[in-house]
Amino acid sequence: SFRRLMLPYFIASGIIAVASFVLNGWIIPPSNRDRLDFEVKYFNKTYNFSNRNLHMQIQPNVYLYVQDYSNQSNTGYQFSLERFEDNRLVDKLVADNIVWDTTKNKWILRYWKRKQVDSLFQKASLAEKLNSNGYEKDTTLAITPADFKNEERKYDGMTIPELTHHIQKMRFRGSTGVEAFEVERHLRYSAPFTIFVLVLMGVIVSARKSRGGTGYQIVLGFVLAFAFIIFFTMTRTFAEAGSMIPVVAAWLPNVVFTFISAAMYKFVPR
Repeated sequence: SFRRLMLPYFIASGIIAVASFVLNGWIIPPSNRDRLDFEVKYFNKTYNFSNRNLHMQIQPNVYLYVQDYSNQSNTGYQFSLERFEDNRLVDKLVADNIVWDTTKNKWILRYWKRKQVDSLFQKASLAEKLNSNGYEKDTTLAITPADFKNEERKYDGMTIPELTHHIQKMRFRGSTGVEAFEVERHLRYSAPFTIFVLVLMGVIVSARKSRGGTGYQIVLGFVLAFAFIIFFTMTRTFAEAGSMIPVVAAWLPNVVFTFISAAMYKFVPR
């Protein structure tokens, strides 16, 4: 029967699906990091962080602002750090610029000023001269220059747990572009099921009797595969643009073509 014919195909599909899930989720991403670094260094144009007036939450009730940032010199301009308690500003640190110290792995605040406020009084600590080079202060922030690097296809070098952590961090900070990472995470789970859907369609197409002969079956198979790729690309593009929910974009092609396969199954000789 057709069901018995399908059994070895589904067993093979299951083995491939499990292997694909493990490889794409944990093994391949670390090896992609070297490739991504190589492409950025030798093929891609020099990346310039172009966002202005950047606001982000770096800790609970702690908000950072940078008017402009240069990832060539690892310098941020017109910096401020605000801490709130009960929706009230209690601490504000501002600086003309911040520079990343590669030896200390800390930020250097230049021409800084800190203002602390409570319900009874206000006090301001003006910039102090710590060394002969000017008004400077070392500080540790919950961000590094890596947070200002090119995010394009960065998810290719992340495992599933790393993707989840990165998405949570982006949501917490209110960063843009989180949709691309969410789509990629859902695709890591939906891709193994795609194998079953494509195998099912392939077996159904090859098992159908047609007056057009084998040529017709080959053409039909190519048309269905091409339609799946186009549909998959469209849903992913819509999701990354924010026009579609990421989980829907990742699973919709599988659902649609499962129904198409079910409809085709009715015409398969038993």
